[in-house]
Amino acid sequence: MKKFLLAVVLLTATAVSSVNAQSLLRWGVKGGANLGKLDGKGFDDGFNLGYHLGGFVQLNLVKGFGVQGEAIFSSTKTKTTDNFSDIYEGVSTADNRKEVKLNYLSIPILANIDLGTPRLKLQLGPQFGAMVSDKKVFGAAKNAFNGGEISGVAGLWLQLPIINVSARYIIGFNDVQNLSSVTNSGNWKNQAIQLGVGVTL
Repeated sequence: MKKFLLAVVLLTATAVSSVNAQSLLRWGVKGGANLGKLDGKGFDDGFNLGYHLGGFVQLNLVKGFGVQGEAIFSSTKTKTTDNFSDIYEGVSTADNRKEVKLNYLSIPILANIDLGTPRLKLQLGPQFGAMVSDKKVFGAAKNAFNGGEISGVAGLWLQLPIINVSARYIIGFNDVQNLSSVTNSGNWKNQAIQLGVGVTL
């Protein structure tokens, strides 16, 4: 009888610790749409459709608060305007109305704050991006973009059973242009609205 009771206690403790571990640390995959734009002289003023895909890890530190780290591949695009070569001296007219496609590997580090229920969270934090490929803007010139970006992220995360839904606004803090040889270049900064759906494990 004692052995049976001891076995029940051990099994119960193991089950409880397993549940606690699962609630403390969760992970999953996500993907969805990017509506991105590049703020800068000579670029179309409007959001363009792209996509993102990646994974995330959630660490719940205390009741109502946790952190979330992600690794996201993100693709956005924009177009130069008809007067692009007039704004940037020495640039070929062939670069007018040219599509610019930017691909980033982004690492957001976000605070998760419960909004009255653990299913709905406010997400805030920085995002660090490294450009992994681009389409050159200037026909015979060097790469027009810096390789790194720092952004701010604010959004909402809805955690349904297994499925998660997210909506975010992302704004770039640093100038991503790399045109030391071109005068009057101004600042180029990325913005994006990101809508995602994923699976939480």
